[in-house]
Amino acid sequence: MGTPSTDSPNSSVKVSPASSGSTRVALVGVHGFGEHHLHNLARLSGEKLVDLVAVADPNPPAAGTLPGTTAVYPDLDALLAADHRPDVVIVATPIQTHAPLALSVLASSAHLYLEKPPVASMKDFLHLQEAAGKAGKSVQIGFQSLGSHALKALEQLAKGEATADFPSIGRLKGISATGRWVRDRAYYARSRWAGKRSLDGVDVVDGVATNPLAHAIATALRIAGARTAADLQSVDTDLYRANDIEADDTSVIRMRTVQGLPITCALTLCASESVEPYVKLHGTEGTAVFHYTEDRVTVRTEAGEATREFGRDDLTENLLSHLSEGTPLLSPLDHSGAFMKVLEAVRTAEPPTAIPSDAVNWVGTGQQAHAVLPGIEEILERATKAHATFSELGVSWACRDSTGTEPLFTDSPEASLQRGSTLWNELSPRPYLHPVSTLAGTVVTDHMPVDHAWHLGAGFALQDVNGTNFWGGRSYRRSAGRYVDLEDHGRIAFQSIDRGPGKTTLDLQWIGADGSALLREVRSFERTSIDHRTWRLDIRTELTGVVDCSLGSPGSHGATGSGYGGFFWRLPANGSARVFSSTAEGEPDVHGTVAPWLAWTGDFDGGPATLVFGAPAESTDPWFVRLNQYPAVGSALAWDSPVDLAAGQSLSRTITVWISDGTLTPEEIEGLVA
Repeated sequence: MGTPSTDSPNSSVKVSPASSGSTRVALVGVHGFGEHHLHNLARLSGEKLVDLVAVADPNPPAAGTLPGTTAVYPDLDALLAADHRPDVVIVATPIQTHAPLALSVLASSAHLYLEKPPVASMKDFLHLQEAAGKAGKSVQIGFQSLGSHALKALEQLAKGEATADFPSIGRLKGISATGRWVRDRAYYARSRWAGKRSLDGVDVVDGVATNPLAHAIATALRIAGARTAADLQSVDTDLYRANDIEADDTSVIRMRTVQGLPITCALTLCASESVEPYVKLHGTEGTAVFHYTEDRVTVRTEAGEATREFGRDDLTENLLSHLSEGTPLLSPLDHSGAFMKVLEAVRTAEPPTAIPSDAVNWVGTGQQAHAVLPGIEEILERATKAHATFSELGVSWACRDSTGTEPLFTDSPEASLQRGSTLWNELSPRPYLHPVSTLAGTVVTDHMPVDHAWHLGAGFALQDVNGTNFWGGRSYRRSAGRYVDLEDHGRIAFQSIDRGPGKTTLDLQWIGADGSALLREVRSFERTSIDHRTWRLDIRTELTGVVDCSLGSPGSHGATGSGYGGFFWRLPANGSARVFSSTAEGEPDVHGTVAPWLAWTGDFDGGPATLVFGAPAESTDPWFVRLNQYPAVGSALAWDSPVDLAAGQSLSRTITVWISDGTLTPEEIEGLVA
């Protein structure tokens, strides 16, 4: 039999039997989150539900912290060797110790409460599942948010149902989670394992997604109905670190369930200030936001906003009730399989990329200093709205997305082609240009912005081709008199590419929402150098009907002034913006007009620049302009009525864009377009 630690204030206490009717509990790890368990066990002891018979920790708790009858040991082996016979053992120790300690607990015939994350590898998880099954013991995992009473309502909302407190948010399109916390240098200096991927050859995986903000992922998975590893079709990771650590502190984790539901978690420990994390359900008729640390749900629909705070079941009490009354566990080991698939993807991924020091601001001094990534709040929001990684967004400090990005021309760097094939279906996957820059390197396109995630650089798209949306986002329908969410998104697929110096041609196919081919397209790009500060981009598209097609826009469906569709150029934010044509100036006077050219000048992130758009010679398409809501220019193919294209019939449009450093005058512009 083991003996209590002689260093403990309770070392002289003899083991005593549990109080009548109380569950005998032992706690391994009394510091860190173990302190929370000590306080909770004191409460439960006061209610005569538990008897804390022993604790184990190499660093004993302070005198007076424990009941006088609680024995203290330096480790679990010594505790189990004593004659305490605990019914339940709670393990709240460093991540890398979870697997061996959990196996020892199960071998002792005690039930187990194991803090999150369960273990540090899928191999250990499967071993633990097997051991629990053989021992016939219950294992509760410490994802406290899974005790929230809000989950029942959220699961109903995820099914498209209304609840007693909330209206339906419609069909669930996706789930996201956002976590913005601050962690200083002291946080990573508190222990040898903090911020490590491994320690002394043992997996730790102490990253933002697998430890501090692991609840965001676990909660999103629970609402999505993903319990086991088999419930997830895929897991993509995009991992970074601003701190001098091994693990990630800023990451996007993108999952897809076997039903095709996207779940994207954008998380950082490098925010400007800590904000309560939340999980968001994106529905066709509204959204539901769950602040899981506060058990608060807010639902927003066109009818308004409703908020309710819910109660929460304590997971230790739930385990006790499970053992005494058969109440189902709220966070059983077997339901952590999906989370473990995420952890395994993080564990086996390439080490997190170090964010360049010039992209990080440090606030504070000494051990209280913490890293801040400028603009991270908007970056996280963009990631969750587009279900995109930092790399796919093209964030300046992120790795270059080499899978779908390539130079547009073989002999110049000013334009990149995005194939767009991996985009979320709601964005209508399609090829587009981004980034496009001036000769001096000022970027003059944007993609997947916060306000319209489906705005994709410079390209060609239509919101309605025979009822299929190739634009992205919601579709305007005359019958509804508004934009509605429909499962009507198509994609523009690559067939071939012919790239050369100064000219590139794409063969594309427009695939409808039902998988059928609607249009063939040949899209060509030509580059011409004009002078030391200006280059010209000619974009020509030829559409040929595979079947009889009706090409439409919101305007052709009755949305006055919203005839966008065809050529479209989304600009980044720019100051002192001015938009004008040869006949008018300002958004109200230029929008919807026909003019031979339209110019945009502004102060962009890299400096002042001018874009001049030449109208297509093939037709008198009106200009579509937005300046106040967001910066964009388009040439509207179907402004207020559809364009019919018979099978085998072709239609072409050619747009010329002059891209110049500096602010050009109207006279200089007239000289360019002459």
